[in-house]
Amino acid sequence: MIVEVTDTARDKILALRDGEGLPDLHLGLRITGVGTQGYIYETSFLRAEDVGSTDLIEDHGGLPVAIAIDSVENLRGAVLDLSGDGSGPGLVMRNPNVPSPTLAGGDLGDLELTGTTEEKVQMLLTERINPAIASHGGVANLIRVEDTIAHLELGGGCQGCGLAAVTLRQGIERAILDAIPEIEEVVDVTDHSMGTNPFYA
Repeated sequence: MIVEVTDTARDKILALRDGEGLPDLHLGLRITGVGTQGYIYETSFLRAEDVGSTDLIEDHGGLPVAIAIDSVENLRGAVLDLSGDGSGPGLVMRNPNVPSPTLAGGDLGDLELTGTTEEKVQMLLTERINPAIASHGGVANLIRVEDTIAHLELGGGCQGCGLAAVTLRQGIERAILDAIPEIEEVVDVTDHSMGTNPFYA
């Protein structure tokens, strides 16, 4: 096994998957970038036909996990577990692999964030975050910036998805906080009660 999924994390993920009403969904795992605190992860539910042909599939007690092939080596030995009291999604990846120090500070490539804080957040969403989550039908929209707080709305495959909170915290929020120091908090203002499994409809 490349990744270990603890029993408590598996049970939580299976419960979230049951809530989607599609029992054949895989848990997709991939590394989407590097922040100041380490790798940035994307988790998502995938239909069997949406799993990449090169993805590595592992079975964790009835939970099929699809690991993107380009993330396998950097996820080897990692543990997916619950954090906190387990009342929310609260998933955390404990990864013994450390990114190259030259990548620390955000994997922005040649992207230079300029303008107001709001413009910087919008640019990061447009150029880096949305292309990364678009492969699963998701999109993140900036609603407003108030002081040091960015308010985001998740749409497409992220709206109503049981793993949306994990995607926001592990990936989107971390990328924004790493790249834009003026932002200290990211708040999800999505109405996740709208629609039923919009990505799969």
